[in-house]
Amino acid sequence: MRPRRFPPQEDFCEGLEGPSGSPGAIAVQDRHLGSSPMGGRNQSSVSEFLLLGLSRQPQQQQLLFLLFLTMYLATVLGNLLIILAISTDSRLHTPMYFFLSNLSFVDICFSSTTVPNVLANHILGSQAISFSGCLTQMYFVFMFVDMDNFLLAVMAYDRFVAICHPLHYTIKMTRRLCVLLVAGSWVVANLNVLLHTLLMARLSFCADNVIPHFFCDVSPLLRLSCSDTHLNEVMILTEGSLIMITPFVCILASYLCITCAVLRIPSTRGRCKAFSTCGSHLSVVSLFYGTIIAVYFNPASSHSAEKDTPATVLYTVVTPMLNPCIYSLRNRDLKAALRKVVGRIFFRG
Repeated sequence: MRPRRFPPQEDFCEGLEGPSGSPGAIAVQDRHLGSSPMGGRNQSSVSEFLLLGLSRQPQQQQLLFLLFLTMYLATVLGNLLIILAISTDSRLHTPMYFFLSNLSFVDICFSSTTVPNVLANHILGSQAISFSGCLTQMYFVFMFVDMDNFLLAVMAYDRFVAICHPLHYTIKMTRRLCVLLVAGSWVVANLNVLLHTLLMARLSFCADNVIPHFFCDVSPLLRLSCSDTHLNEVMILTEGSLIMITPFVCILASYLCITCAVLRIPSTRGRCKAFSTCGSHLSVVSLFYGTIIAVYFNPASSHSAEKDTPATVLYTVVTPMLNPCIYSLRNRDLKAALRKVVGRIFFRG
Protein backbone atom coordinates (compact mmCIF):
# COMPACT_ATOMS: atom_id res chain seq x y z
CA MET A 1 0.00 0.00 0.00
CA ARG A 2 1.51 3.35 -1.02
CA PRO A 3 1.56 6.01 1.73
CA ARG A 4 -0.20 9.26 0.99
CA ARG A 5 1.97 12.32 0.54
CA PHE A 6 2.35 14.77 3.36
CA PRO A 7 0.02 17.71 2.56
CA PRO A 8 1.77 20.99 1.79
CA GLN A 9 2.04 23.25 4.83
CA GLU A 10 3.18 26.67 3.67
CA ASP A 11 3.98 27.96 7.13
CA PHE A 12 6.76 25.48 7.91
CA CYS A 13 7.49 23.59 4.71
CA GLU A 14 8.15 26.40 2.26
CA GLY A 15 11.69 26.55 1.03
CA LEU A 16 12.86 23.26 2.55
CA GLU A 17 14.70 20.83 0.30
CA GLY A 18 15.28 17.15 0.90
CA PRO A 19 18.76 15.69 0.36
CA SER A 20 17.88 14.51 -3.13
CA GLY A 21 16.06 17.64 -4.27
CA SER A 22 12.66 16.43 -3.09
CA PRO A 23 9.97 18.97 -2.16
CA GLY A 24 10.02 20.51 1.29
CA ALA A 25 6.97 18.54 2.38
CA ILE A 26 8.92 15.28 1.98
CA ALA A 27 11.76 16.65 4.10
CA VAL A 28 9.36 17.47 6.90
CA GLN A 29 7.74 14.09 6.48
CA ASP A 30 11.12 12.32 6.80
CA ARG A 31 11.92 14.28 9.93
CA HIS A 32 8.75 13.08 11.64
CA LEU A 33 8.82 9.52 10.37
CA GLY A 34 12.42 8.66 11.21
CA SER A 35 14.27 5.78 9.58
CA SER A 36 12.48 2.50 9.07
CA PRO A 37 13.44 -0.59 7.08
CA MET A 38 9.89 -0.76 5.79
CA GLY A 39 9.89 2.87 4.70
CA GLY A 40 6.81 3.51 6.84
CA ARG A 41 4.76 1.25 4.63
CA ASN A 42 3.16 -1.37 6.85
CA GLN A 43 3.84 -0.15 10.39
CA SER A 44 3.10 2.83 12.59
CA SER A 45 6.28 4.80 11.87
CA VAL A 46 4.75 8.18 12.68
CA SER A 47 6.14 9.22 16.07
CA GLU A 48 4.09 12.41 16.42
CA PHE A 49 1.21 14.34 14.91
CA LEU A 50 0.84 18.02 14.14
CA LEU A 51 -2.34 19.71 15.40
CA LEU A 52 -3.12 22.60 13.08
CA GLY A 53 -5.63 24.15 15.49
CA LEU A 54 -8.55 26.30 14.41
CA SER A 55 -6.77 28.79 12.18
CA ARG A 56 -3.43 29.37 10.45
CA GLN A 57 -3.81 33.18 10.38
CA PRO A 58 -1.78 34.93 13.15
CA GLN A 59 -4.43 37.59 13.80
CA GLN A 60 -7.16 34.98 14.11
CA GLN A 61 -4.93 32.86 16.35
CA GLN A 62 -4.54 35.74 18.81
CA LEU A 63 -8.30 36.25 18.92
CA LEU A 64 -8.99 32.53 19.29
CA PHE A 65 -6.39 32.28 22.08
CA LEU A 66 -8.16 35.00 24.08
CA LEU A 67 -11.57 33.48 23.33
CA PHE A 68 -10.53 29.97 24.40
CA LEU A 69 -8.77 31.27 27.51
CA THR A 70 -11.88 33.24 28.54
CA MET A 71 -14.21 30.30 27.92
CA TYR A 72 -11.93 27.88 29.80
CA LEU A 73 -11.67 30.16 32.84
CA ALA A 74 -15.45 30.65 32.78
CA THR A 75 -15.95 26.87 32.55
CA VAL A 76 -13.66 26.07 35.48
CA LEU A 77 -14.94 28.93 37.65
CA GLY A 78 -18.63 28.32 36.92
CA ASN A 79 -18.51 24.57 37.51
CA LEU A 80 -16.34 24.91 40.63
CA LEU A 81 -18.88 27.34 42.08
CA ILE A 82 -21.65 24.81 41.36
CA ILE A 83 -19.70 22.08 43.19
CA LEU A 84 -18.92 24.36 46.16
CA ALA A 85 -22.52 25.60 46.39
CA ILE A 86 -23.93 22.06 46.42
CA SER A 87 -21.37 20.70 48.89
CA THR A 88 -21.79 23.56 51.40
CA ASP A 89 -25.60 23.90 51.38
CA SER A 90 -27.37 21.07 53.18
CA ARG A 91 -30.63 21.85 51.35
CA LEU A 92 -28.95 20.78 48.10
CA HIS A 93 -27.88 17.36 49.37
CA THR A 94 -30.43 15.60 47.18
CA PRO A 95 -30.02 13.15 44.27
CA MET A 96 -30.64 15.83 41.62
CA TYR A 97 -27.84 18.06 42.91
CA PHE A 98 -25.58 15.08 43.57
CA PHE A 99 -25.77 14.25 39.85
CA LEU A 100 -25.37 17.92 38.92
CA SER A 101 -22.17 18.22 40.97
CA ASN A 102 -20.79 15.14 39.21
CA LEU A 103 -21.71 16.65 35.85
CA SER A 104 -19.88 19.87 36.79
CA PHE A 105 -16.78 17.86 37.78
CA VAL A 106 -16.87 15.95 34.47
CA ASP A 107 -17.27 19.21 32.52
CA ILE A 108 -14.16 20.69 34.18
CA CYS A 109 -12.16 17.56 33.29
CA PHE A 110 -13.67 17.49 29.80
CA SER A 111 -12.53 21.01 28.93
CA SER A 112 -9.16 20.41 30.60
CA THR A 113 -8.31 17.59 28.18
CA THR A 114 -8.31 19.89 25.14
CA VAL A 115 -8.28 23.63 25.89
CA PRO A 116 -5.04 23.86 27.96
CA ASN A 117 -3.19 22.02 25.20
CA VAL A 118 -4.50 24.50 22.61
CA LEU A 119 -3.40 27.43 24.77
CA ALA A 120 0.03 25.89 25.48
CA ASN A 121 0.64 25.20 21.77
CA HIS A 122 -0.11 28.84 20.97
CA ILE A 123 2.25 30.15 23.67
CA LEU A 124 5.07 27.74 22.81
CA GLY A 125 4.58 28.01 19.06
CA SER A 126 4.45 24.21 18.82
CA GLN A 127 1.89 22.02 17.09
CA ALA A 128 3.40 18.62 17.84
CA ILE A 129 1.82 15.92 19.98
CA SER A 130 3.34 12.47 20.38
CA PHE A 131 1.60 9.36 19.10
CA SER A 132 1.02 8.07 22.65
CA GLY A 133 -0.03 11.56 23.79
CA CYS A 134 -2.55 11.73 20.96
CA LEU A 135 -4.12 8.39 21.91
CA THR A 136 -4.15 9.42 25.59
CA GLN A 137 -5.92 12.67 24.78
CA MET A 138 -8.45 10.83 22.62
CA TYR A 139 -9.07 8.35 25.45
CA PHE A 140 -9.88 11.01 28.04
CA VAL A 141 -11.90 13.21 25.68
CA PHE A 142 -14.29 10.41 24.81
CA MET A 143 -14.38 9.00 28.33
CA PHE A 144 -15.74 12.36 29.51
CA VAL A 145 -18.11 12.50 26.51
CA ASP A 146 -19.51 9.15 27.61
CA MET A 147 -19.78 10.36 31.21
CA ASP A 148 -21.71 13.44 30.11
CA ASN A 149 -23.96 11.14 28.12
CA PHE A 150 -24.65 8.79 31.03
CA LEU A 151 -25.10 11.54 33.62
CA LEU A 152 -27.66 13.34 31.45
CA ALA A 153 -29.62 10.08 31.22
CA VAL A 154 -29.37 9.51 34.99
CA MET A 155 -30.57 13.08 35.64
CA ALA A 156 -33.55 12.50 33.32
CA TYR A 157 -34.44 9.34 35.26
CA ASP A 158 -34.21 11.32 38.50
CA ARG A 159 -36.67 13.92 37.16
CA PHE A 160 -38.97 11.11 35.96
CA VAL A 161 -39.14 9.57 39.44
CA ALA A 162 -39.56 12.98 41.11
CA ILE A 163 -42.48 14.06 38.90
CA CYS A 164 -44.18 10.78 38.03
CA HIS A 165 -43.69 8.99 41.40
CA PRO A 166 -43.23 11.80 43.95
CA LEU A 167 -44.45 9.72 46.92
CA HIS A 168 -41.87 7.01 46.25
CA TYR A 169 -38.99 9.37 45.38
CA THR A 170 -37.06 9.02 48.64
CA ILE A 171 -37.53 5.25 48.63
CA LYS A 172 -36.40 4.76 45.03
CA MET A 173 -33.63 7.36 44.76
CA THR A 174 -31.54 6.20 47.71
CA ARG A 175 -27.97 7.37 48.19
CA ARG A 176 -26.72 3.85 47.47
CA LEU A 177 -28.52 3.80 44.11
CA CYS A 178 -27.18 7.26 43.19
CA VAL A 179 -23.60 6.20 43.96
CA LEU A 180 -24.05 2.95 42.00
CA LEU A 181 -25.42 4.83 38.97
CA VAL A 182 -22.45 7.21 38.91
CA ALA A 183 -19.87 4.47 39.57
CA GLY A 184 -21.40 2.24 36.90
CA SER A 185 -21.24 5.12 34.44
CA TRP A 186 -17.50 5.52 35.07
CA VAL A 187 -16.89 1.77 34.56
CA VAL A 188 -18.87 1.53 31.31
CA ALA A 189 -17.36 4.75 29.94
CA ASN A 190 -13.80 3.54 30.56
CA LEU A 191 -14.42 0.10 29.05
CA ASN A 192 -16.06 1.61 25.96
CA VAL A 193 -13.27 4.11 25.32
CA LEU A 194 -10.58 1.51 26.00
CA LEU A 195 -12.02 -0.62 23.19
CA HIS A 196 -11.90 2.22 20.65
CA THR A 197 -8.43 3.34 21.79
CA LEU A 198 -7.02 -0.16 21.32
CA LEU A 199 -8.62 -0.36 17.88
CA MET A 200 -7.01 2.97 16.98
CA ALA A 201 -3.60 1.88 18.33
CA ARG A 202 -3.50 -1.09 15.94
CA LEU A 203 -3.73 1.16 12.86
CA SER A 204 -0.74 2.17 10.77
CA PHE A 205 0.12 5.82 10.15
CA CYS A 206 2.70 5.86 7.40
CA ALA A 207 3.28 9.38 6.12
CA ASP A 208 0.48 11.82 6.75
CA ASN A 209 0.77 13.19 10.30
CA VAL A 210 -1.07 16.53 10.05
CA ILE A 211 -4.39 16.70 11.93
CA PRO A 212 -6.56 19.64 10.77
CA HIS A 213 -8.09 19.94 14.22
CA PHE A 214 -7.32 21.34 17.68
CA PHE A 215 -7.26 17.93 19.40
CA CYS A 216 -6.85 14.27 18.52
CA ASP A 217 -10.31 13.40 17.29
CA VAL A 218 -11.37 10.03 15.92
CA SER A 219 -12.47 11.16 12.44
CA PRO A 220 -9.22 12.96 11.44
CA LEU A 221 -7.12 10.06 12.76
CA LEU A 222 -9.11 7.55 10.72
CA ARG A 223 -8.60 9.67 7.60
CA LEU A 224 -4.84 9.77 8.24
CA SER A 225 -4.43 6.02 8.65
CA CYS A 226 -2.92 4.13 5.73
CA SER A 227 -4.38 0.79 6.88
CA ASP A 228 -7.89 -0.61 6.73
CA THR A 229 -10.17 1.34 9.08
CA HIS A 230 -13.34 -0.62 8.29
CA LEU A 231 -13.45 -2.35 11.70
CA ASN A 232 -13.04 0.99 13.50
CA GLU A 233 -15.87 2.56 11.52
CA VAL A 234 -18.15 -0.44 12.06
CA MET A 235 -17.52 -0.38 15.82
CA ILE A 236 -18.20 3.38 15.99
CA LEU A 237 -21.47 3.01 14.07
CA THR A 238 -22.61 -0.06 16.06
CA GLU A 239 -21.17 -0.31 19.58
CA GLY A 240 -20.42 3.42 19.77
CA SER A 241 -23.92 4.26 18.57
CA LEU A 242 -25.41 1.88 21.14
CA ILE A 243 -23.48 3.60 23.95
CA MET A 244 -24.69 7.04 22.84
CA ILE A 245 -28.21 6.25 21.65
CA THR A 246 -29.33 4.04 24.58
CA PRO A 247 -29.07 6.87 27.15
CA PHE A 248 -30.63 9.24 24.61
CA VAL A 249 -33.63 6.92 24.22
CA CYS A 250 -33.90 6.70 28.02
CA ILE A 251 -33.98 10.50 28.17
CA LEU A 252 -36.71 10.67 25.53
CA ALA A 253 -38.77 7.98 27.29
CA SER A 254 -38.37 9.74 30.64
CA TYR A 255 -39.53 13.07 29.24
CA LEU A 256 -42.42 11.46 27.39
CA CYS A 257 -43.67 10.07 30.70
CA ILE A 258 -42.98 13.40 32.42
CA THR A 259 -44.98 15.26 29.77
CA CYS A 260 -47.94 12.92 30.15
CA ALA A 261 -47.84 13.27 33.95
CA VAL A 262 -47.55 17.07 33.83
CA LEU A 263 -50.47 17.43 31.41
CA ARG A 264 -52.67 15.67 33.97
CA ILE A 265 -51.96 18.40 36.55
CA PRO A 266 -55.15 20.50 36.74
CA SER A 267 -53.62 23.93 37.45
CA THR A 268 -51.67 25.88 34.83
CA ARG A 269 -49.26 27.15 37.49
CA GLY A 270 -48.49 23.59 38.55
CA ARG A 271 -47.79 22.54 34.98
CA CYS A 272 -45.48 25.49 34.41
CA LYS A 273 -43.57 24.77 37.62
CA ALA A 274 -43.11 21.12 36.69
CA PHE A 275 -41.91 21.95 33.17
CA SER A 276 -39.54 24.63 34.48
CA THR A 277 -37.63 22.04 36.52
CA CYS A 278 -36.94 20.12 33.31
CA GLY A 279 -36.35 23.00 30.89
CA SER A 280 -32.68 23.55 31.75
CA HIS A 281 -31.91 19.85 31.45
CA LEU A 282 -33.63 19.63 28.07
CA SER A 283 -31.60 22.62 26.80
CA VAL A 284 -28.32 20.90 27.71
CA VAL A 285 -29.50 17.60 26.22
CA SER A 286 -30.43 19.24 22.90
CA LEU A 287 -27.11 21.08 22.56
CA PHE A 288 -25.00 18.08 23.57
CA TYR A 289 -26.66 15.37 21.49
CA GLY A 290 -27.24 17.60 18.48
CA THR A 291 -23.53 18.28 18.01
CA ILE A 292 -22.43 14.72 18.88
CA ILE A 293 -24.75 13.16 16.31
CA ALA A 294 -23.78 15.70 13.64
CA VAL A 295 -20.06 15.03 14.08
CA TYR A 296 -19.70 11.30 14.70
CA PHE A 297 -22.65 9.27 13.47
CA ASN A 298 -22.09 9.74 9.76
CA PRO A 299 -19.94 7.79 7.29
CA ALA A 300 -16.28 8.84 7.29
CA SER A 301 -16.57 10.05 3.68
CA SER A 302 -19.01 12.78 4.75
CA HIS A 303 -16.66 14.33 7.32
CA SER A 304 -14.60 17.45 6.68
CA ALA A 305 -12.58 19.73 8.95
CA GLU A 306 -14.66 22.76 7.90
CA LYS A 307 -17.90 21.14 9.11
CA ASP A 308 -16.64 19.06 12.03
CA THR A 309 -14.47 21.60 13.85
CA PRO A 310 -17.17 24.22 14.67
CA ALA A 311 -19.54 21.49 15.88
CA THR A 312 -16.74 19.95 17.95
CA VAL A 313 -16.01 23.30 19.61
CA LEU A 314 -19.67 23.45 20.64
CA TYR A 315 -19.66 20.22 22.66
CA THR A 316 -16.04 20.33 23.94
CA VAL A 317 -15.80 24.02 24.93
CA VAL A 318 -19.14 25.84 24.74
CA THR A 319 -21.45 23.26 26.36
CA PRO A 320 -19.33 22.78 29.54
CA MET A 321 -19.15 26.58 29.86
CA LEU A 322 -22.92 27.06 29.47
CA ASN A 323 -24.03 24.24 31.78
CA PRO A 324 -23.60 26.23 35.05
CA CYS A 325 -25.52 29.17 33.58
CA ILE A 326 -28.32 26.99 32.22
CA TYR A 327 -28.80 24.99 35.43
CA SER A 328 -28.66 27.99 37.77
CA LEU A 329 -30.68 30.41 35.63
CA ARG A 330 -34.14 29.25 36.77
CA ASN A 331 -33.19 27.44 39.98
CA ARG A 332 -33.77 29.68 42.98
CA ASP A 333 -32.26 27.28 45.53
CA LEU A 334 -29.06 26.94 43.53
CA LYS A 335 -28.84 30.68 42.90
CA ALA A 336 -29.21 31.36 46.61
CA ALA A 337 -26.45 28.86 47.41
CA LEU A 338 -24.20 30.40 44.76
CA ARG A 339 -24.72 33.88 46.24
CA LYS A 340 -23.66 32.56 49.64
CA VAL A 341 -20.51 30.96 48.21
CA VAL A 342 -19.55 34.09 46.27
CA GLY A 343 -20.21 36.20 49.38
CA ARG A 344 -17.91 34.03 51.47
CA ILE A 345 -15.14 34.21 48.86
CA PHE A 346 -15.17 37.94 48.14
CA PHE A 347 -16.50 39.45 51.36
CA ARG A 348 -14.90 37.26 54.00
CA GLY A 349 -13.99 39.24 57.06
